[in-house]
Amino acid sequence: MYKKQFPQQFPDNFLWGGATAANQIEGAWNIDGKGLTTAEVVRKAEDRKKMSMNLVDEESIKEAIQDQTTTNYPKRRGIDFYHHYQEDIRLFAEMGFKVFRFSIAWARIFPNGDDADPNEKGLAFYDRVLDELEKYQIEPLITLSHYELPLALTQKQNGWLSRKTITAFEKYTRIVFERYRGRVRYWLTFNEINTGTWGFHETGVVETNLSAVEKETVRYQALHHQLVASALATKQLHEIDPKAKMGCMLARMQTYPASCRPEDVRAAQLEDQKNLFFTDVQARGEYPEFMNRYFAEHGIELQMEQQDETVLAENPVDFVSFSYYMTTVTSAQQGEEVNGNMATGGRNPYLEESDWGWQIDPVGLRITLNEMWDRYRKPLFIVENGLGALDQLEAGKVHDDYRIDYLRKHIIQMKEAIKDGVELMGYTMWGPIDLISFSTSEMSKRYGFIYVDQDDDGKGTLKRIKKDSFYWFKQVIATNGAQL
Repeated sequence: MYKKQFPQQFPDNFLWGGATAANQIEGAWNIDGKGLTTAEVVRKAEDRKKMSMNLVDEESIKEAIQDQTTTNYPKRRGIDFYHHYQEDIRLFAEMGFKVFRFSIAWARIFPNGDDADPNEKGLAFYDRVLDELEKYQIEPLITLSHYELPLALTQKQNGWLSRKTITAFEKYTRIVFERYRGRVRYWLTFNEINTGTWGFHETGVVETNLSAVEKETVRYQALHHQLVASALATKQLHEIDPKAKMGCMLARMQTYPASCRPEDVRAAQLEDQKNLFFTDVQARGEYPEFMNRYFAEHGIELQMEQQDETVLAENPVDFVSFSYYMTTVTSAQQGEEVNGNMATGGRNPYLEESDWGWQIDPVGLRITLNEMWDRYRKPLFIVENGLGALDQLEAGKVHDDYRIDYLRKHIIQMKEAIKDGVELMGYTMWGPIDLISFSTSEMSKRYGFIYVDQDDDGKGTLKRIKKDSFYWFKQVIATNGAQL
């Protein structure tokens, strides 16, 4: 009898590393020609467990523009990666990183989003970052749009609600593809594109005085424009740099039925379908039938141009990437809800929770990997996974065994998925260095292997300090996941 061999370990070329976003690390928000971004007008949350990104309207934008400080807008200061990138990349290299995921701030390249010419100082900054990565033989993985776009495009045309933003994005992507041709093998279009169903932070669309149906229509319309822009960027990349690969990026929101009642199973299936819709379009090249029914039943009418379906069909992505932090439970009946990483669902009594109430489910990662591999049959890349916690710096050290435990359990399940036959390209843990929280703009919600001496008010020396997890992850990479 023929017995096919199955992998027992991570592949030799597995890409271990970490992931960040420009608006959470760079700082330097108003120097060297950079324009203001949508991320930099979102105020920090007053309640540490509540997300603040949707509290944006014309008045709050005007107020933010007039406020030229970083006090209420911590993403403007980040952790000053703009001036510390050499030190930070050196620390990543010491851990043995094979890949570093970061994003380009569109407003560093085109301050107003659609300027006649790009900002050379912005392009030169990313040249220097790439130089440093090449020095240590670390692969760059670049996200083109990570929860920010030039604020001027929101003010001028309400962000992605306008098709004009597709044209502006095409100009931006062409410039960076040509500039960094041959230097970047892996790209992503939009970070966690599905979270645009939550509004402004991802779409840049101000939604004042809209009904619930109008608001949902506006969000899916903006997202349609992003899906078209993603396909056009994929086409551009393949033409400009044929050896490079383009991926899509989803916030995976795996959910389980609350019971074996068929109604609960169907409700959970629908939630999964709505989540996977975005990768269905980007990886398969078409709108799935179930979403067409959803649109019709919810009064959502999208405006599409004749060529849109062809553009989507002819330019699928090369690989599928996603973030994974937690799972939820779905019931056909309304019940107690938990929130985390844009996911809302029922509480699972079998799972522990993080300091921020995110349910920790390592086995769910294996389930997710198998389901996505079966659905798409494209290489998968986990580009975010990690634990936000209240780390304590004591006598110059941070003992974060809880983070090591969290990551160990998830990496074990990654290995199991590889044994199942899943083709997994790599793993970039979210926040390898402490950064500003996306959802609440806190510093105290720390993910990193590297502690940054800065508090929620921006006070501190910015000194970088290695946590216990730094040395643990270094061993994981050195042994290609064999020693956990």
